Parts: sequence; C-alpha cells; structure tokens
Amino acid sequence: MTGATPDRRRFLTAGAAVLGAAASAQLWLPATARAAETKLPDGVFSLGVTSGDPLPDGIVLWTRLAPDPLNGGGMPDSVVPVEWELAEDERFRKTARRGVAQARPEYGHSVHVDVRGLHPDRTYWYRFRTGGQISPTGRTRTAPHPHRKGGSLRVALASCQNWQHGYFTPYADMLAQDPDFVLFVGDYIYESSPSSTAVRKHEGKGEPYTLEQYRNRYAQYRSDPDLAAMHANAPWVVTFDDHEVDNDWAGEIPQDPDKQSHDAFVARLAAAFQAYYEHMPVRATAIPDGPHIQMYRRLEFGRLARLNVLDTRQFRSDQATSQAGAQDPSMTMLGADQKEWLLDGLRDSPARWNIIASQIMMAETDLQVGEGKLWYYDAWDGYQAERNALLKDFADIRNPVVLSGDRHLTMISDLKEDFADPGSDAVGAEFVGTSISSSGDQDQAAFHAQWDPLMADNPHWKVIDAHRGYHLFDIRRDGIDARVRVVDTVLKQQATASTLATLRVESDEPGVQVV
Repeated sequence: MTGATPDRRRFLTAGAAVLGAAASAQLWLPATARAAETKLPDGVFSLGVTSGDPLPDGIVLWTRLAPDPLNGGGMPDSVVPVEWELAEDERFRKTARRGVAQARPEYGHSVHVDVRGLHPDRTYWYRFRTGGQISPTGRTRTAPHPHRKGGSLRVALASCQNWQHGYFTPYADMLAQDPDFVLFVGDYIYESSPSSTAVRKHEGKGEPYTLEQYRNRYAQYRSDPDLAAMHANAPWVVTFDDHEVDNDWAGEIPQDPDKQSHDAFVARLAAAFQAYYEHMPVRATAIPDGPHIQMYRRLEFGRLARLNVLDTRQFRSDQATSQAGAQDPSMTMLGADQKEWLLDGLRDSPARWNIIASQIMMAETDLQVGEGKLWYYDAWDGYQAERNALLKDFADIRNPVVLSGDRHLTMISDLKEDFADPGSDAVGAEFVGTSISSSGDQDQAAFHAQWDPLMADNPHWKVIDAHRGYHLFDIRRDGIDARVRVVDTVLKQQATASTLATLRVESDEPGVQVV
C-alpha cells in the first residue's frame, strides 16, 4: 500500500456513482437472468456498500438489501440472488471478478462476498445489482504481497460513534486523507434508549434486545452520510467493544445482572452478534454461533506490519470492584486461548511493526493525585496481572504498538514494563483514539482542569485531549508518523478539521515522541 496515486485521489461518495442508467444495468445480466429477476421494493441498497479485512489476494465485499431499513429491512421472506462485480477501473471497463451471491432472510438479506484471486496492493472498484437496481460504487484495496518489505501503509483509527451525541463529521476529513484502511475498535452503535434532548434521536422506543431492534439501530447509524462515504471508499477492519451489546458487559454477564437474567442476556448476545455480523464486512469465520462470535484474528501487510485484532469482551472475567480484585492473578481480559494466540503471533512475527488493536486502554490511568492508585476497572488497569505480564513480554517483541478506543479521549502513552516504577523501560507505544462523536463537544477548559493535575502521576502520558476526531498513521519501515486529527464540532453537519498533535514512533526505539 504505497503512496497515493492521482487515481486513488479521485474520491467517490457513497451515493454518487450509482451508475443508474437503465441500459448499463440491463447489459450487466444475460437476458435469461434478467427475465428471472424478482420484483423488489425500491431502495434496496439504502445501506450502501463497504469492504473489509484485506488480504494480498482477497477482500470481503458487503451490502445489505433493506428498502425499509428502520423497520426490519422491508424485504420479502425469500432468498434473493445479488450480482456483484469487481473491476480494475472505476468505469468497470476491465472486470477482475464477478459472480452471484445469495441474500438470505435469516441473515437480514446481507451479502458477504469473499473475493479471492486478486493482485496484491491494488485498488479495485465494486458494485452490486439485483431486481433491476444497482448499488453505489465502492472502492477498495488489497494488502501488499506477503514478502514485500518496503512501501508504506496509511491507517485511520476510529471508535465510539454515538448517534445521539453528534454527527459523524470526522469521517469527512478522514475521507480526504485517503487511508489504505480504517481500523474501527469498537462502539459502532450505542444501545441507549432514545433521548428527546439528543442532537439527533435514536430510533425505536428503548434499548435494543431483539434481532430486529439491533438491525434497526445499525441501519440508522449507516444512514449517516459521512460514515457511508467512508465505508464506500476504503476497506474496514472492525471489532466490537461493549455498546454493540450492553454497557460494560463481560463474558455472559450484563452490566445489570439484577435486571437481566442469564438466559435473557445470552439471547441478547445472540441477537446483537448476528446483527453485528450482518452489518460488517467480515468473513464467514465470523458467522455467530448463538451467543458466540469469532472476532480475534490476524491480518498481514507484507513484512511491514502484522495486525492482531483483539476481542476484550467475550472472554474476560467480570470487572473487579476493588484494587485487590484488580490485582487478582486469576483475572483475565483475553482468556487463555486468545492470550496464547496473541503471544505466539507476536513472538513469531516476521513484520517490522506488530500492531495490536485493543478495544480498551492498556496504559495505566492513575486517577489518584499523589500517593496511592485509583483505576478504571473496565480497562486493562482492572486486569493488572495479565496486563503487566503482557508488557514484560513486549520487551522481547519488535516494535509493539497498541491502537485503542473506548475512552472518548485522546490519550497517547509510552507502555512501561512496570507502571509501578516510573523509571522502568518503555516497551511500546499506545494510541488511544478519541471518539468520532461520543461525549459531543466537550468543554476543553473543564477537561484540562480535571485531567492536567493527573499528569504528574501518569508521566507515561504524552498527549491528552478531549476533542472529537480520529488518529491517522503513516507506517514505514523506519518509523510511524501519527497525527491526531480533530474537528471543531459534531453538533452541526459540517465541521472544520485540523491537526491537534503530531507524533513519531522510531523503529526499534520503544515509546512515542511528540514532534
């Protein structure tokens, strides 16, 4: 994924290139296939298109047929064939692959096409067609050749987009920065009930619990035009945090077990995971098995970067309620199998950069001014023994960099071998991305009045901030150049973006420096 070419700088929008000329659409299918088509309601491609999980020879293409997206989808209860086409040019003059996928009612008429046999490090364009209707055009890109050592990779880190707290304006700037892929580390939707005082109101009458309710919530979020445009213009690598299901859930334990029985919450997990799969560009390995979904996985970007995507929700112990509980060695965030998988992948990695996508913050946050410690127990601080052992392992790993979300703040830190000893060595770097919209337009003066006094107790912090936005990384063999991109507001549909901070991680020099 090399530097951008003029062709790559020709941006598409989610709804712009519908290629809706009837003649063009009719020429796409043989006459016999056209005659067999079922009449469908208008607007089946209302949720747009996206792609994800790039491989050197493959990519996942996604859409979902939903002419009535906020009311269950509005599709007939039958299997619908959907044509797909992938081309080497945006006018589709040179088709690379094409085929027919089946949009099934049991999966919300979502379509996941795992295209293989593609060229590495190549831009492609794609589209779908069914019932005489044609989708918006999407643009995607494959990963570099597995043995490629050079080149560069541009990654946008995003998380936490609460519909009710604001518009998703940071995506308009992200689109202009043209990342090779978007890494989304959780809280794609929020399960909260509609609020009459919100910037824009959640659909429905309460929290989602059923499959149809979760489908409606995802459909509402995908209607944001800036999010839709970003989905259509770059592949996404996604994982979930808590709000895709229920705030602060852990394993099969809800936030409020006194109000949600175990059986009821397991049913809610199953509904939430199925809706998540139906709306994300992930492979068939992520098809849920009831209340379980396979989300941790690994992607390679040549010899430049290995990306380890974590799942910090399904396998964790219930959150501690005290410092003693947080230090209990039996507490786990990852579970035994995922932890072993992660360590094996880090130790055996051929890559220059070993990137870990973690939903929640790994570096310490000491909330107690002066002597003593006070931690957030939902973050890695609540799982001290496992986190500290992992950081000791980082000392023997080449260039570990953790990309996180959840906090609704920018918090960029050195990862220390021992946070109890401020003089201990840095073993890596962590970038906690701020939110796309969650927490809205915060009072910056109030934020710094609260948080600046904590800097002395957290000397590993390099940058803290409360603007909305995302982080952008240019990864090369010699280093990672990072920019914190922020917007001036999410309370309006347009915003002005700027670079709040620029940072650098040097290869083989653990830690991060403010430029």
